[in-house]
Amino acid sequence: MSALSPQQIIEQLSSLVDAKVLTDEESLKAYGKDWTRIYEPQPIAIVFPKSTEQVQAIVRFANEHRIGLVPSGGRTGLSAAAVATNGEIVVAFDYMNQILEFSAEDRSVRCQAGVITQQLQEFAEEQGLYYPVDFASAGSSQLGGNIGTNAGGIKVIRYGMTRDWVAGLTVVTGKGDILELNKDLDKNNTGYDLRHLFIGAEGTLGFVTEATMKLTRQPTNLTVLVLGVADITNTMDVLRTFQQQIDLTAYEFFSHQAMQHVFKHHDVPAPFETEAPFYALLEFEAISEQVMDNAMALFEKCVEEGWVLDGVISQSETQLNNLWRLREGISESISVRTPYKNDISVVVSKVPDFLREIDAVVAKHYPDFEIIWFGHIGDGNLHLNILKPEDMPKEEFFAKCETVNKWVFEIVERYNGSVSAEHGVGLVKKDYLSYTRSPLEIEYLKAIKRVFDPNNIMNPGKVFDL
Repeated sequence: MSALSPQQIIEQLSSLVDAKVLTDEESLKAYGKDWTRIYEPQPIAIVFPKSTEQVQAIVRFANEHRIGLVPSGGRTGLSAAAVATNGEIVVAFDYMNQILEFSAEDRSVRCQAGVITQQLQEFAEEQGLYYPVDFASAGSSQLGGNIGTNAGGIKVIRYGMTRDWVAGLTVVTGKGDILELNKDLDKNNTGYDLRHLFIGAEGTLGFVTEATMKLTRQPTNLTVLVLGVADITNTMDVLRTFQQQIDLTAYEFFSHQAMQHVFKHHDVPAPFETEAPFYALLEFEAISEQVMDNAMALFEKCVEEGWVLDGVISQSETQLNNLWRLREGISESISVRTPYKNDISVVVSKVPDFLREIDAVVAKHYPDFEIIWFGHIGDGNLHLNILKPEDMPKEEFFAKCETVNKWVFEIVERYNGSVSAEHGVGLVKKDYLSYTRSPLEIEYLKAIKRVFDPNNIMNPGKVFDL
């Protein structure tokens, strides 16, 4: 705990770095939280560095006075990793938003941590290339946050996670050291790859200030097929059938209830008249007529087998976007109901049985709660959303949901799954880390934290307690 008063901290911080510092109540509330609504933000100040050196100065100041630091990017996180609850200084990367260098030969781009995901996607497109990591919050999430949580999204089945696109990192460790990790090399077998420790570390080891991201070729004639599926197990039948002949760029699923919420909040047409309990969305590159012919033949086979009740294939970019909105519009549509979210995963083959068990447990204990399922089923990632009844106080609702977590996560543990597939641990999942990580693993994680951040100032209290 710092011996300085809050006013002294603010004064010294302001004089230390040539950066904006905010302390008004509105800014503290806005920058001290993310998309979770469980914890009350209580930061002492918000500081906006413009360079790696300024971040280093802030970290060294925090070490000297034992003040916690919390990173803040687009604040779109869902595990409270960017929530400041205990008088920390929030380090906001909004002004570190420059694309610094592009290499056509290497197909890579060096960016500051505050670059918006969509900004990187659009820059890549301008160069005739493609940055494939994509998700609903791409218009506001920042690259540093994506790296800190190893963000996944809708294209993982083809392109992998954020981790797969990071060529190099500049980081400021919890000690205040600046490290250049991997030097953007494709091949570099010279000991431990520290770059990967910082990816997914949620700012607990240090802060990413710059990143070199790899790009790839633009996809050709993306086409979407939405199928009404008779039973959740049939989603796996459809996936297996299509993957035998077509390389999918996405494979998503959502329930009929989820789609109904999209209809309430968005002007988007139903895909077809037939109602189904679940829907699968497949995306692929229709690079030739043969691929389209194969897709239609596979669709017909799925109908003949009784797995699929109906379907539609995009015939234009407008229709493709409308079909994607059926899936991408779910989170925004249900946000007004203050959903309690679980982001869980298992290996793909176990998804149907896994989903059925969890759905049965939640339905048994909370028959009056509306359950919304959707997710990246092609990579085994499911999003369980429990919607708050309108007349129930938020605190009571969250308390009820947390009581069912034990049963849900016991199922996750039995299936050797993860309690957090892509949203991170933060504060929300901290108490449940042991369902995915062994006690010995957690001790190793803590030991790594102590090496990089001996004074425990970097996002303290997130992921685990020291």
